[in-house]
Amino acid sequence: MISVGVITRGKYGRRLIENVKSNSNFRISSIELPDMLPDFIEIPADLMNELIPDKSIFSNDLIIAYTLHPDLGPEIIRLAGENGASAVIIAGGAAMAGGQSEITRLSKKYNINVQVHEICCDIGCTGDRIIDEFASCFGRPEVRINTKNGLVTNIKIIRGAPCGSTRHMAKELVGTKIEEAPARAGLLIQQYPCRAIRGNKGGIHKAAKLHKESVERAL
Repeated sequence: MISVGVITRGKYGRRLIENVKSNSNFRISSIELPDMLPDFIEIPADLMNELIPDKSIFSNDLIIAYTLHPDLGPEIIRLAGENGASAVIIAGGAAMAGGQSEITRLSKKYNINVQVHEICCDIGCTGDRIIDEFASCFGRPEVRINTKNGLVTNIKIIRGAPCGSTRHMAKELVGTKIEEAPARAGLLIQQYPCRAIRGNKGGIHKAAKLHKESVERAL
């Protein structure tokens, strides 16, 4: 059983905490950063010392960071490495994680697995024991579906989105016609409401596509 430390910011990360607590035996703790942060943080270490004076959150096996600020991503990795964490997942995508060269350098320095994901329902197995144990329950959606008389009658979640959207989809999809189920699955994820970024590509559309495909595979 792994321990998971979650760093939230504003509304981001809160639903993951509740979903993981309710649907796994992982030990989970969290700390919240202010919603409003400076656009440019000159000395990230000083700000983190002010916001998180107790660094025990970084001693968990896995750190999931919703810091959503490029100046804080590398500092999260450094603190995780110095305090004994084995892996870090940074949510929000590369633009919010910090420079890739610095992330790679810190990952090698502290021998810590760092994953950067635009959306957490895209988390998958990597070969790292800690990441894979988390991804056995939460990440890229995988479901099993029972049908009868052309309708979806039951959905079992093998792996669901950390935010809980897969469970919302599974509940609401019961009674749907088989031929309509994949498209409706994607719509339900967008209505959750998914908090991923809006736009023409990625974000909420990627989350919907992943769930649509999971239903297609199951059927």
